[in-house]
Amino acid sequence: MIFNNDNFKQEIEDFAGVVLVDFFALWCGPCKMMAPIIEEMIKENKDANVKIGKLNVDENQAVAGKYGVMSIPMFLVFKGGKVVAQKVGYGDKAELEQLIIKNK
Repeated sequence: MIFNNDNFKQEIEDFAGVVLVDFFALWCGPCKMMAPIIEEMIKENKDANVKIGKLNVDENQAVAGKYGVMSIPMFLVFKGGKVVAQKVGYGDKAELEQLIIKNK
């Protein structure tokens, strides 16, 4: 799922479930390394109460600014529209999955 300035409120802030957002940029090396992991997690996710998606910080500066994204990749976990966890920098799939599981 692709998040942006236009759909962020509806898809994340107004959603009661858990959302993992990958804040990235096309020029970011570690972001490129994380892309296959995020794509795999999106395909594997069958839980209707969990959303996983990406937000390009260069194209969506309003949202990135609102959440203080200064370093990328940055992963924020939302629950009920509020940030409940975050991780900055490269990480493995298991680490990201644990962020979701701990906040369900």
